[in-house]
Amino acid sequence: MHVLKRLLTPVAATFAATVLLTGCGGAEEDSASQTSGSSEQDASEFNDADVSFAQMMIPHHEQATAMAELAPERAGEEVQALAEEIQAAQGPEIEQMNALLESWGQEPMEDMEDMDHDDMSGMMSEEQMMELEGAEGEEFDTMFLQMMVEHHEGAVEMAQTELDEGVNPEARGLAQQIIDDQDAEIEQMNEMLGVEGQDNENDDGASPSEEEHGGH
Repeated sequence: MHVLKRLLTPVAATFAATVLLTGCGGAEEDSASQTSGSSEQDASEFNDADVSFAQMMIPHHEQATAMAELAPERAGEEVQALAEEIQAAQGPEIEQMNALLESWGQEPMEDMEDMDHDDMSGMMSEEQMMELEGAEGEEFDTMFLQMMVEHHEGAVEMAQTELDEGVNPEARGLAQQIIDDQDAEIEQMNEMLGVEGQDNENDDGASPSEEEHGGH
């Protein structure tokens, strides 16, 4: 009898340990499942501000890329390089925002021409776009930089609204990226305009402000 008891004791202990480990493992799996589910729920969560951000920023980016597409045949090398960077950055962002809208079951705005540009800060008018298209050389460079600074400032303002009011993590992350990238480009373009303004003043005696009023 004592021998049988000694044999059963280790077996019982092993069984108890197995049950305990299995229970812990199940708890960990449940916890991991809950965490994953919460993460997926956060990623799919969105509100009206997120939808508005994507719907409005897509045409805003499209106009910036349309401006950049004018540069190769009209701009100097420095502005051409900047225009290529703008296209390279904003093209994928347009695709990302379209994908977000699709995942939310929302539609992009159909026609940029039918939208109220007053709702999108920094948008150029049709007349301004035609004026830019008709410019060449130094005139194009100056006009492009001035317009793109204003355009970028509008994008930064819209992105800040998304950070203030939006809830979707991916949309908010994109908004922060737009702010960081376009703030840096605004600084770069203002520096380019400053140098160009000094050169023009030395060449013909006209100040940048006088040239700006003459151009617009």
